[in-house]
Amino acid sequence: QVQLVESGGGLVQPGGTLKLSCLGTGDRLSNFPVGWFRQAPGKEGEEISCISSVSDATYYADSVKGRFTISRDKNKNMIYLQMNDLTPDDTAVYYCGTVEFGQVTEEGSTHYTCSGRPLAAGGRGYWGQGTQVTISA
Repeated sequence: QVQLVESGGGLVQPGGTLKLSCLGTGDRLSNFPVGWFRQAPGKEGEEISCISSVSDATYYADSVKGRFTISRDKNKNMIYLQMNDLTPDDTAVYYCGTVEFGQVTEEGSTHYTCSGRPLAAGGRGYWGQGTQVTISA
């Protein structure tokens, strides 16, 4: 079992940056594929980024690809989400948690899949309570 606590959210102007952190206690986060999910009011929730438990493979939703970077520090039992070039559309509550991470190879090309959401959003696994990110001028 693992407990997760997110931090690093806040109010940032468009074009700004934030780095979210997620601390795991209990079991080792490195035992699980982990990721970030966000939920904005009135919008469908979204798995935005995940990282494999057995390699450095990562997944990014199209909405954040090229702007966000997920990473983990196994020694500190932490995962991070570096967010650059933020826009008002990134405003949401961000959750970290354990996910299902997959690999699909088609016609010689490999891409990764990610699935996971907090319990309150109908998901399963271990999730934190979320951190609010607001992008506004």
